[in-house]
Amino acid sequence: QVQLVESGGGLVQSGGSLTLSCVASGRTFSRYKMGWFRQAPGKEREFVAAISWRDGTTYYLDSVKGRFTISRDNAKNTLYLQMNTLKPEDTAVYYCAADHDYSGSYYFIYDYDYWGQGTQVTVSS
Repeated sequence: QVQLVESGGGLVQSGGSLTLSCVASGRTFSRYKMGWFRQAPGKEREFVAAISWRDGTTYYLDSVKGRFTISRDNAKNTLYLQMNTLKPEDTAVYYCAADHDYSGSYYFIYDYDYWGQGTQVTVSS
């Protein structure tokens, strides 16, 4: 069982930056693929970014490429999402997700069994 706890959300002006963190419990964090998803009011939860456990390969939603960076520190059991040049359309609850990488797929909700409680990110215009 893995428990995930996100932090770092908040209110920021358009063009600003935030860094989200996700601390995972358990001794096998380094063997999990990790991802960030977000859900805006009235919308479905969508993939934002993911990182492989094998070689650190990263994957991004097209609209965040070049603005967001996902990274992990296996020694600290922590996943990060550095978000720069934030836009009002980035406003959402951001969720951290984890799972063993049996499928090699990273983009879908069903690719992950473990989820955090979410952290709110609000970008004002």
